[in-house]
Amino acid sequence: MTVRANPQIKLRPFLPQDAPLLADIFRAAIEELTQDDYNPAQQEAWASAADDLEAFAARLGKHLTLIATMEGSPIGFVSLDKPTNIDLFFVHPAVAGRGVGAALYDAVEKLSAARGTPHLSVEASDTAREFFAHRGFSAEQRNSVSVGNEWLSNTTMKKKLAGKGDAS
Repeated sequence: MTVRANPQIKLRPFLPQDAPLLADIFRAAIEELTQDDYNPAQQEAWASAADDLEAFAARLGKHLTLIATMEGSPIGFVSLDKPTNIDLFFVHPAVAGRGVGAALYDAVEKLSAARGTPHLSVEASDTAREFFAHRGFSAEQRNSVSVGNEWLSNTTMKKKLAGKGDAS
């Protein structure tokens, strides 16, 4: 019998039946991990993007979306809405800081580099900005985004991938 102190993180592609769990992860991450950077009204406006489950599933299914699992259960996800743009990137608060985001990001970077993608960009929330900065992303501009009746700030960040040009 083998006992694992740290269950292994595995990655797989998005399946349509994942949408309800990913919507829950999306909401929980916003509600529990962004409190220092966004007020409750901003969090609610942001989290409401998952209220229409059909539209949320379509958004995830339309692009490359990877799911991180632990013991078979989804615990995080990342999606690319263009070959160079990270769109949604969320990890369940129960596993935040345990390498799930790093595993998802590393997979996206390796896949993008193998496809010849010159750079990756992201509209990083104030909460996620440090995560991306630690991975070599540079801030390009601050943004204010209207979501419902609220304004949320984020930062456009970009990382040139090794050995590739910087064509946009």
